[in-house]
Amino acid sequence: MERHIPKKSAALLLLGFLFLLPGFSLFGQSRRGDEVNLKIAVIGPGDELYLWWGHIGLVVEDKITGQAKFYDWGVFSFENENFFANFALGRLIYSCAVSPADLNYSVFIRTNRDITLYTLNLPPESKEAILRFAENNMLPENRDYAYHHFRDNCATRIRDIIDLGLEGKFRAEYGNMPGRYTYRQHVRRHTWFNPLFDWALNFWMGQDIDRPITVWDEMFLPSEVGSRIKEFHYTGPDGKDTPLVSSVQVLNRSHGRPAVLDVPRIQWPRELIASLLFSAVLVFLYLIREKLKIYRVIMGLVQSLLGLFFGIAGSLLFFMTFFTNHDYTYHNSNVLFVNPLFLAAIPLGLIFAFTRNEKRRFVTTLLLRIFWTYVLLGGILTMLIKLSPAFYQQNQVDQALVLPLALTMVVLFVLLGRFKRIKNSK
Repeated sequence: MERHIPKKSAALLLLGFLFLLPGFSLFGQSRRGDEVNLKIAVIGPGDELYLWWGHIGLVVEDKITGQAKFYDWGVFSFENENFFANFALGRLIYSCAVSPADLNYSVFIRTNRDITLYTLNLPPESKEAILRFAENNMLPENRDYAYHHFRDNCATRIRDIIDLGLEGKFRAEYGNMPGRYTYRQHVRRHTWFNPLFDWALNFWMGQDIDRPITVWDEMFLPSEVGSRIKEFHYTGPDGKDTPLVSSVQVLNRSHGRPAVLDVPRIQWPRELIASLLFSAVLVFLYLIREKLKIYRVIMGLVQSLLGLFFGIAGSLLFFMTFFTNHDYTYHNSNVLFVNPLFLAAIPLGLIFAFTRNEKRRFVTTLLLRIFWTYVLLGGILTMLIKLSPAFYQQNQVDQALVLPLALTMVVLFVLLGRFKRIKNSK
């Protein structure tokens, strides 16, 4: 829902800002509402992760000259001062920019993205109100804003501009209308095709994105804005029922991209099957441990790798939950069983794999058994607390992935400890 501006595009951005200077206009002179067409450009997903949700902008076409400019509320740059620190802390600053529409279209076409234009059917005075607001937003003192993935982004800005032109009728229609899905379900409609990022993004997001939302809230997505304006009707100045969109023009269709799902998939069975299969392999290796001389090395390295993967994920979750402004990661029960403690499994696994000291191996086995028991009980707790309406996080995917594995580890380390005692007694 945003557009990255690299250094090589700085000249284009500067050109866009020049259009706002006194005496410098893309159209050569100011236009009245009846001299322009206003269009909403909805852009489909792109390649990079931050482009998977699409993009949107306001297009202003001059009826007299045929020129058009693209007003964009989703501009950022990796070269901005402290960009990565601000990103990590949830303090991203986005900007508004204006530039020639054709240049934007060519970039989107070259990067294989959908482009759909919705022409707004508004009276001249409403168009002028939108134009004044857009131009005012582009002023240096107004163009920066604190970005929020769900509540304040390029799509919500366009949604609010449309509502301005309709004098509040748009929000009155959709502000209290129940939405189709939750924020999480909308996210998963766009991330389903990449199992790793699909799991990670939803692991990090807490229960606040699982509450019911309105159609108004759903328009944090550019495609939702396009769908709603296409269906919206209002009472025009002549008292007649008027469609908000007079025409829809498809400028480009992408090829070979994963589709955005109409209905979010239920993903937890996939994670459950993967966890059960992995657990079955571990059980099989245990059963043939007498014939497998490197069983202890394999088991130890598995501990370390799991500690690395879940330790990194859990540490990032812990950091975002307690030390950042990423409020959609707050109130996340996953931190009860996947957290920085997983990092302890890295050295414990290596010791278990390679130590020849029997006492040290015994202590390591005991510690790993205690650790996995904690993970198992923590995961079970996150299931039990759902009996209270206050805890409604949809984290079945995370539970399905971790709990079978934790149970298997507990059982195996109990058996390994018992096997060692029996062997020593002989």
